[in-house]
Amino acid sequence: MFSDLRRTRSHHPADQIEARKARETRFHHPDLTKLAGWKAMQLEGDLPEGRADEERRWALRMGLTGADAIEDKSIPTFARGELPHFAGINTFLKAPYAEDVLEVANYDATVLGIPFDGGTTYRPGTRFGPQALRKISALYTPYNYEMGVDLREQMSLCDAGDVFTIPANIEKSFDQISRGVSHVFSSGSLPIMIGGDHSIGFPCLRGIAQCTSKKIGIVHFDRHADIQEKDLDERMHTTPWFHATNMPNVSAKNLVQIGIGGWQVPREAVKVARERETNIITMGDMEKMGIDKTLEMALEMAWDGVDMVYLSFDIDSIDCGFVPGTGWPEPGGFLPREALALVSGIAAEGICGMELVEVSPPYDTSDITALLGTRVIVDVLGSMVASGKLGAHKRHIDKPVTIPHGEFSGKRWSNAT
Repeated sequence: MFSDLRRTRSHHPADQIEARKARETRFHHPDLTKLAGWKAMQLEGDLPEGRADEERRWALRMGLTGADAIEDKSIPTFARGELPHFAGINTFLKAPYAEDVLEVANYDATVLGIPFDGGTTYRPGTRFGPQALRKISALYTPYNYEMGVDLREQMSLCDAGDVFTIPANIEKSFDQISRGVSHVFSSGSLPIMIGGDHSIGFPCLRGIAQCTSKKIGIVHFDRHADIQEKDLDERMHTTPWFHATNMPNVSAKNLVQIGIGGWQVPREAVKVARERETNIITMGDMEKMGIDKTLEMALEMAWDGVDMVYLSFDIDSIDCGFVPGTGWPEPGGFLPREALALVSGIAAEGICGMELVEVSPPYDTSDITALLGTRVIVDVLGSMVASGKLGAHKRHIDKPVTIPHGEFSGKRWSNAT
């Protein structure tokens, strides 16, 4: 057969020239300067490096200089800061721990854990979500290649630890959550809440809403509508938006829910959504319209007549094949790339706070659910930095709260001398 093909191949010079042109056309590479990868490399060269150098000096001061055998003199004896990823006491992204919560005012954004799963109606475990996200966040650096953003260099971030929730009491926990979030928001720092189940959506948003007279919209990623009044006679993780949209400066008409669908949407919630004229974009809608059109519609509805937008991301909005570690897994959700593109687009217009909920580590596999939750948060922060929207919420804080603190002098667990 091959000999037959060789016999039919033309040796005429003109034919050979055409064949060579065809090969050159077929294997010609595109202009690299038009690729995102090339542009990202150029962006990295423009990023500052001062804070990275500062952190290395800080690590040597706090952790002692390294052994004489260590050639890299930026390595301390005791692990401090970002490296190594497998060592150290984890905060989110290994950001500074604001043990004194009055210090959150010094940071652009503050991560606070909400370890509460008392609103769960099926599989508990999300109380361990904040720990899981902090642990796996050590895998990340503050730098994102495609965005050309370095969070350490271009913003300040701290971890304020966890709100003290009361496992056996939903309403007391809600009051604690609202109190903690209102403190962070009043300081001017952007509150980033790590849940916890989705019942925390109401007290988190209440904590922000009570600090401003301005109007707030909501963009909510989920497979479930979460807007019925009660579930099992309580305000559970299926009810946050009913109560949130009862607040005077949070209108149901500015609630946009993306990804809703499947066999786990209670009819009670659908009735409320219809009565309150909320906005639902199903997974099928997103597939038909595409990411850009979905973003355009969601932003238009959420921002219509409001001053700020709050972002709520339920990890179960992503297809359960990617996020096994959640209490209500549902097939047919977002692909990770779709979800990340959508949240980045929402964040690019600015948000007044966000929550990442329903990561349940007992059901997770190799930390992949917690990892994806971490990625959602850092992509949101990166998008806000890249678009220049970080801190835009501050001008709307016209009713800040002041919460008293206790009196203490000295150091914990130390000798008086």
